[in-house]
Amino acid sequence: MSANPEAADPKPASLDVLIVGGGVCGTALLFELARYTDLGRILLVERYDALARVNSKATNNSQTIHCGDIETNYTLEKAVRVKRTAEMIVNYAELLDPASRERCVFRTPKMVLGVGERECTFLRERFERFSPHFPAMELLEKPQIAEWEPQVGLVQGELRPEELVAIGIRRTYTAVDYEELSASFVAQAKMAVAGSERQLTVQLGTSVVAITPEGDGYRVELAPTPGCSSAAGEDPRSVWARHVVVNAGAHSLLMAQRMGYGLEYSCLPVAGSFYFTPDLLRGKVYTVQNDKLPFAAIHGDPDVRAPGKTRFGPTALLLPLLERYKPASFWEFLKVLRLDWAVLAVFWQLFRIADIRNYIFKNLLFEVPWLRRRLFLADARKIVPDMRLEDLSFAEGYGGVRPQLIDKANRKLMLGEASIAARPGLVFNVTPSPGGTCCLGNAARDLEAIVERLGCGFDRQRLARELYGETG
Repeated sequence: MSANPEAADPKPASLDVLIVGGGVCGTALLFELARYTDLGRILLVERYDALARVNSKATNNSQTIHCGDIETNYTLEKAVRVKRTAEMIVNYAELLDPASRERCVFRTPKMVLGVGERECTFLRERFERFSPHFPAMELLEKPQIAEWEPQVGLVQGELRPEELVAIGIRRTYTAVDYEELSASFVAQAKMAVAGSERQLTVQLGTSVVAITPEGDGYRVELAPTPGCSSAAGEDPRSVWARHVVVNAGAHSLLMAQRMGYGLEYSCLPVAGSFYFTPDLLRGKVYTVQNDKLPFAAIHGDPDVRAPGKTRFGPTALLLPLLERYKPASFWEFLKVLRLDWAVLAVFWQLFRIADIRNYIFKNLLFEVPWLRRRLFLADARKIVPDMRLEDLSFAEGYGGVRPQLIDKANRKLMLGEASIAARPGLVFNVTPSPGGTCCLGNAARDLEAIVERLGCGFDRQRLARELYGETG
C-alpha cells in the first residue's frame, strides 16, 4: 500500500477540522472522523512528501503493540488502561481485508524473561497480580522457555544454568508496521466518505507557519515545505478551521510554545539504536525493566520489514535533536529545551542516581563504531546466550527519537504522553511511547471533544462496537 496518497481537489479554505501531522496518531483521528462523524470538511496536512516519516516510520520504533502484559515498567492500573486502547488496533485490523491486515499487524508469541533470583521472584509475583486481568498469560519455567524460544532457553544445546522464568503470551497480534497502519487509516477514511459530498483532503509537503485565533475558530497559515516535491509550485495559503488538532510529536510542543502554551514543559529527546542478527527469535522477547531507569529495557524481535532478521535494542542516547539524522533539528531542540534551573534540577536528579548515570555513559559508548558491537553483545547475551560477535550488525538508519517531557513545575521527568489543551478547539498532542499503541484511543478522546464542541453527528455505538469490541 502506498504511503503517499494524493490530495483531493479542491482544497477547502473553510474547514470543520484541521489535523496537523500525518503519523499514526494524526491519521487515526482522520479515520475516526471520517467513519464515525458526519463532518463535511476535514483536512490533514503533513510536512513531508509521505505519511509516517518520523516516529511512525517502520524503522524508527519498536514495531510493538504495548499491551502492558510484558512491559514490566507498567503498573497494573496503567497496564489495564493501555490494554483497552491497544486492543483497538487489533479490532481495527479485523475491519480490513486480509491482504491489508497482513501488511499492518503480525501474530507472534511474546514473553518477558527473568534471569536470576531477583528477576524471577519479581515475575512470579507479577504473574499472580496481572494474570486475572490478562488471562492469556502463561508462567513459563525453563523447559517451556526453551520450547518457545530455543535460542533463549538453551546454551550449547543444554538448558541454561542460571535461574530463568518468563511470562508469555502464546500467540496474539504483537507487532505493527505503524507506517502501513497510517496508510491504511487514510485509505479507510477515504472509503468512508466516497460517494458523498463530504470533503476529506490529505495535503503532503505542507508546513504550518502560524495558527491564530479568529472568531470561533482558527486561521492557519500553510506553506510548501522547502525541498518537498509534493507541494512544489504551490503558493502559501490560509485556511480557517473550527477545530485544530496538532499531532506532530515533539514539534507539537514547539508549535504550542510559539503560541505561548505548554511553557511548563521542556523536552529531553531520547534516541534509540538497534542491531540486527540472523533469524534467532520466533517472537518478541523482552527483559525486566530496571525500575531506576526511565528508559526501555533491551528486547529482541523479528523485524516486520526485514525478513530473516531479528532486531535487538534499543539503546538509549540523550540526543539534542528533535529528529534522528536531521542535524537541523538541533535548533528546534534548543527552543523546546527552555533551559532553566528547573530543567537543570531534573538533570541533576537523573545524574545523581548511579544506575542512570552509568547507563547514560554506557549508551554514549554504544555510539562508538568499533566498540559498540562488543558492548552490546554482553547485553544481548542475556536474551540469547550463544550469540556471537559476528552475528551482530549495527542497524544503520534505524531508530528514532522519543520526546520525553520534563514537567518544570514539579521538576520531574514525565514518562507518558501530554495533551496540551491550549484553547477551546485547539490541542497539541505530544505522544512518546506508547503513543503508537494508543493512537486510536487518543483519537477517540479528541473525537469526543470535537463532537461536543462542534455538535456534529456521531455514531458512538458503531465506534464502540468496531473499535472497543463492545456488544451492548
